[in-house]
Amino acid sequence: MNDQELIYLMALACQTRISIAQQQQLLQTMGSATEIFANRRYIARSIDNLSPRAADALSDLDTALPRCESELAYAQSHHISIIGWNDEAYPARLRNCEDAPVVFFFLGKANLNATHVVSIVGTRRCTERGRDICNEFVKGLSRLAPDTLIVSGLAYGIDVAAHRASLSHQLPTVGVLAHGLDEIYPRTHRSTAVEMLKQGGLITEYMSHTRPDKMNFVQRNRIVAGISDATIVVESASHGGSLITADMAFGYARDVFAFPGRVGDEQSAGCNDLIRRDKARLITSAEDFLEDMGWMPEETEKEAAKQPTLFPMLSPEEQQAVDALNRADGDLSASALADALNLPLPRLTPMMIELEMKGVVRLMAGNRYHLIEI
Repeated sequence: MNDQELIYLMALACQTRISIAQQQQLLQTMGSATEIFANRRYIARSIDNLSPRAADALSDLDTALPRCESELAYAQSHHISIIGWNDEAYPARLRNCEDAPVVFFFLGKANLNATHVVSIVGTRRCTERGRDICNEFVKGLSRLAPDTLIVSGLAYGIDVAAHRASLSHQLPTVGVLAHGLDEIYPRTHRSTAVEMLKQGGLITEYMSHTRPDKMNFVQRNRIVAGISDATIVVESASHGGSLITADMAFGYARDVFAFPGRVGDEQSAGCNDLIRRDKARLITSAEDFLEDMGWMPEETEKEAAKQPTLFPMLSPEEQQAVDALNRADGDLSASALADALNLPLPRLTPMMIELEMKGVVRLMAGNRYHLIEI
């Protein structure tokens, strides 16, 4: 992609009066930002549903050119790649999102179109348990799916724990920033960011000298969700940015998973609620995740099938649920299981979550329970 095209792309992205969806539409119709610029004063006649506000903004593209020319020079002098909508390096998964940026800035070595891309998010006030979950999960991915790219937001808590676990277990990892590449926020994560450049990278839709304003973090979350095959929520309170990311991923029809926590545990309330509302699948390990995604190596699946396993200690009611599933060849809907046990659904659900946490059952599509160990 030539320099002039990149300058015009940045100029288009700068026009906030033109929605991202309209920017994408313009590029798809005209073929390039250069063509948009050449026809900017007449383009409204050939584009359906282009608002007068957007048409006026197109006429003002010239005003952004000095800033964009300066940004190109800055990027070239700092080895920053500017990746445009039609560039082969543009993440294909992200391009499928209707609010994906038409241009962004990348510093690093990672393949943004890796075979598997997984986002790991969570609370900024994570517990030691949360860090351990991150580390064990990434360790499992490194062993079983080493072609996985880990994405997060370089924030405090789970985000940076995911990045550091990736570095520790030699998985590439990319941080999505809410500001320009001329700084790192928070500054305490600068050394981690520098390490990430060696086996991953940093991306942002924001030009240099853009402040890390609050709304930028919300906008950043859509890239974390859209660039990935799946989003994993490790720990989250009942409100927070990680839940916004999970909702965005759900809206993009991406797979969403959550690690459950104990009832009453504040830092797991958001995860438990995602699971309760069927917006996330419950997982307890990398093996769970890879099996659900269909990414488990074939040899590993065969080995797992050969190994006999024993049920953990079950309560009498849990054992009855297992027996009922066993009699039904391992699968029953929640309502059918409740009928078989003569239990109301509100009592059945927490018991089945406990069995999922013990690795005995798994909730499948259609609100059906599958017995893992028969």
